[in-house]
Amino acid sequence: MEISKLGEFGLIDHVTKDIKLKNSSSIVGVGDDCAVMHYPDTEILITTDMLMEGIHFDLTYITMQELGYKAAMQNISDVFAMNGTPRQMTVSLALGKRFQVEDITAFYKGLRVACDKWNVDIVGGDTTSSFTGLAISITCIGDARKEDIVYRDGAKETDLICVTGNLGAAYMGLQLLEREKTVYYHQIDDINRKIMEAKQAGNDALVKHLQKQGAQAADFQPDFAGKEYLLERQLKPEARGDIIALLREHNIRPTAMMDISDGLSSELLHICNKSHCGCRIYENKIPIDYQTAVMAEELNMNVTTAAMNGGEDYELLFTCSIGDYEKLQDLEDTGIRQIGYITKEAYGARLISRDQQEFEITAQGWNPLQ
Repeated sequence: MEISKLGEFGLIDHVTKDIKLKNSSSIVGVGDDCAVMHYPDTEILITTDMLMEGIHFDLTYITMQELGYKAAMQNISDVFAMNGTPRQMTVSLALGKRFQVEDITAFYKGLRVACDKWNVDIVGGDTTSSFTGLAISITCIGDARKEDIVYRDGAKETDLICVTGNLGAAYMGLQLLEREKTVYYHQIDDINRKIMEAKQAGNDALVKHLQKQGAQAADFQPDFAGKEYLLERQLKPEARGDIIALLREHNIRPTAMMDISDGLSSELLHICNKSHCGCRIYENKIPIDYQTAVMAEELNMNVTTAAMNGGEDYELLFTCSIGDYEKLQDLEDTGIRQIGYITKEAYGARLISRDQQEFEITAQGWNPLQ
């Protein structure tokens, strides 16, 4: 169905009509000029992300449902990175004419699955037209007690540096998708070139044969067997609210924390710069999944570079007091790993390689303005 048949308000009603509010702080959601929320005796956390087609996502290999899920999780992850609880979300879309009602329904399906997982209420947003592809703007609102909020500037000398999960898999998934996309379009371009040459030569039989080849190539599905985990990490990331709950349960309060969206190297430097400190991390302690290592070798890439600079893992990077060391040891089976420690600012940010060489850590992660 064409979106114009429903109109802006008809589309909004179509994708939000059965949304039920779950949080007591959500007084009024979609359907009025403003959402209404009530937060007594708590601090409000607000984060906003804008995602542009061709810059942040490619609809060649991500579905609208996956895109909705990922866009929501990115914002939810930011609230968890402040040691907060996500509560509400607003969603604004700029749509080109090629999008149908079914596309937006699929996007909202993914969005709602992500929000339902963490009990987040969708309370509003906006829709408009676009001449440059799909644009998504999401704002997530959360809360936390003043004393519980964790900033980037709280790391202290001798603090432990920890990460959750494993790193580099999302980047390897992206490289895999980009490789298959390049192969696909190369095949299509090659067939189209041959069709043009056959038409110029007046060879109708060859044109028909090549057109049949083109149709078969368009239906081609790459074989991702054995690499499903890498694709899931890229297309369906998970915000680590489970880790936040675990740290609270074991009375571990991070001194500084970020989610790893732009790459471990960039996030480490953010914490060091804000906290006026240095760091030492160890290459052999950086958690890397087996599929990530295999894919890096297949692509002739350095797996540590992928883990340090890849981004989009949405794992948590945090520091905590050395006094929490024994508690963290008890949580190793949950995927929390200590990878280093905080030092004096004068010592700089250093990576200690497997052969005990020291390298300066530089920010080589994702930069959307490059």
